[in-house]
Amino acid sequence: MTREQRTALATELRAATHAPERPSVEQLRVGFAAFMGTFAIPAGVRQTGTTLAGRRAVLVEPAGDAASGTILYFHGGSFSLGSPETAMTLTANLVRRAGIRAFSLDYRLAPEHPFPAAIEDCVAAFRSLLDRGVDPDSIVFAGDSAGGGLTVTTCLAARDAGLPMPAAIVAFSPGLDHTRTGASMITKEGVDPFFTREGLGHTAQLYVGGQDPNQPLLAPAVFADLTGFPPILLQVGTNELLLDDSVRLAERARMAEVDVILDITAGVPHVFQAWSESLDEADQALERAALFIRQQV
Repeated sequence: MTREQRTALATELRAATHAPERPSVEQLRVGFAAFMGTFAIPAGVRQTGTTLAGRRAVLVEPAGDAASGTILYFHGGSFSLGSPETAMTLTANLVRRAGIRAFSLDYRLAPEHPFPAAIEDCVAAFRSLLDRGVDPDSIVFAGDSAGGGLTVTTCLAARDAGLPMPAAIVAFSPGLDHTRTGASMITKEGVDPFFTREGLGHTAQLYVGGQDPNQPLLAPAVFADLTGFPPILLQVGTNELLLDDSVRLAERARMAEVDVILDITAGVPHVFQAWSESLDEADQALERAALFIRQQV
């Protein structure tokens, strides 16, 4: 284990210049895109623009022959930031390591399109793949942060709409509770280099749009019945306010007799898998995620 790498990364992130206390959505989007643009996209993949259910998407494929299977990827960004491009380092790493293609969806963002617009777009994209004849047993939902939350809520909405379940879910540091009642919201305050509870509350308001967060599609870690769900892999770090989102969802999966792997790495930040070239734990986590995907499809 590379304790030195983890400590160095934590120190670097805490020393980084922080954004203004209450930046505009436009400032946040520009800053997030610039930050995510610093992460390298691995070689051995090709990207092609496409659409799913009328929304822009990026098809990411292995440069060589691809195995059967499809990843439907949902990017992170607090439901109000980001794009397929900001998550490309994560999407491409999964594609290269798992050897199967991915569609990364440009779902609608808040506050212009608050809840449940993003979920509706993700369900529509899944339905589009099914309409093309893609076997649901060959599809894996994957995502990071807000997109990790969408892997779960899209499954909930798809199940309620009578659609089949995908083969599996892979969620990196998922946001799964807009009530923000997890213990780690308090215990990891000041430890998490990216988020504060107050800051998460501000961005949550943009997405929730004044609706009651006490419902499964806004707080699945608290309220969701996961009966009938496919196998789930949750990867999260201990330096995260969102840590207990994954811990509590794993417990709900256990209660529903759903196969679940709660994969916690000590001393790493939110979506640590993005640091695949400088943090050994990131590469190891991506390898575990790719193995899980191959086993399920």
